[in-house]
Amino acid sequence: MYLHLGNDTVVQMKHVIGIFDIENASLSKHTKQFLSRSTKNDEVFNVSYEMPKSFIVCQEEERSTVYVSQISPQTLLKRSKK
Repeated sequence: MYLHLGNDTVVQMKHVIGIFDIENASLSKHTKQFLSRSTKNDEVFNVSYEMPKSFIVCQEEERSTVYVSQISPQTLLKRSKK
């Protein structure tokens, strides 16, 4: 099963580790460090250049990827259950 993250980006559900609200999750210093480290390692991809609402962490084998999306976490969760 696949999850559409916005624009032309889809990921396999089996690779999704978590879907997070960017506004609430980024309050934590640990999340800020994680996102900063991921950005430095070129592991962050902006799915859209609109106001981000969520970020999705995926892992395939040893590589982790963070997608920043304009779609709300609630909508992504609903899509994942279809």
